[in-house]
Amino acid sequence: MNWQYLFTALYETVLMTIVSTTVAYLIGLPLGVLLHETSKKGLRPNKIVNAILGTIVNIFRSVPCLLLIIVLIPVTNLVFGKGSWSGNWYSMVVPLVFASFGFVARMVEQSLSEVPYGVIEAARSLGASNFQIIFRVLLVEAGPSLISGFAVCVVSIIGYTSFAGYIAGGGLIYQAFTWGYYGTEKVGMWVCILFVVIVVQIIQEGGLWISKKVDKRRNLG
Repeated sequence: MNWQYLFTALYETVLMTIVSTTVAYLIGLPLGVLLHETSKKGLRPNKIVNAILGTIVNIFRSVPCLLLIIVLIPVTNLVFGKGSWSGNWYSMVVPLVFASFGFVARMVEQSLSEVPYGVIEAARSLGASNFQIIFRVLLVEAGPSLISGFAVCVVSIIGYTSFAGYIAGGGLIYQAFTWGYYGTEKVGMWVCILFVVIVVQIIQEGGLWISKKVDKRRNLG
């Protein structure tokens, strides 16, 4: 087993996940807030805007990641100025973002909807503006749920990196498949799987631990 290949694959997986998650949240977080605020229970209900945003989110959530990789090849080429089949980890960033931002938006929307309406009414009675309610009440109160959702999203994106093999994008899952299916490095395959499991467990348990720490209700209890 070549340890250099293993750590290169780990490096590629980490970079793919961090960059894709960051961009997906830059798009999905405000989109999720808009979905919540334009819904019936939101601060500014708007059926048309909510329907348009919801349709966009649902479309990208419905398309398999592998198909997105193929469809978005022109976009990837435009962003990076070279063929998406270049064998570089960043070739996966564009499809990963498009495969994930809709999921992020729905997770954010769901987290915000869990905030008790009484908390919002209390903020309104104190003269808080919609902007203040969103950033100082909703996002703060939904913090534990948002953190848990973040961990779920990151784990999902790690799973999506398995498709990197189709464009020679690298990563742990692709390396495990290469060693286990095409080669004879069965030990290397299981080590890659072990690394993936460890990374996922760290993210899940870390997200749960942080979520509990910031949960005011749990802490007060």
